[in-house]
Amino acid sequence: MIVMTTLAGSGTVGGGLGRATHVALATVEGGEIRSWDEHEVAWDRLHDEGTEGSHHARIVTFLRDHQVEVVVAMGIGEGMQRVLGNMGIRPVLGVQGDARDAVLQAAAV
Repeated sequence: MIVMTTLAGSGTVGGGLGRATHVALATVEGGEIRSWDEHEVAWDRLHDEGTEGSHHARIVTFLRDHQVEVVVAMGIGEGMQRVLGNMGIRPVLGVQGDARDAVLQAAAV
């Protein structure tokens, strides 16, 4: 299972998805993280460049390219939640604390 989480600088779950600076992609198998790759996405800076639809498309492309199945974040806007639902990606919201722990908990559900 591939789980993506927003990241704060301290290895914790970052803020909202659409304004994330960094994300981590984790491959979880058998209750363990098998790989952990961090990416600078700059969605915080890009958020207000162009339309909401173009910003959502940017995020969708990233999610598809990396075959993400679950997204862990403190928050995700209603429009993006609908997009994730249409893609079959499960959002796990309101998460704080250690990002690796959050990814394992999300994958276990």
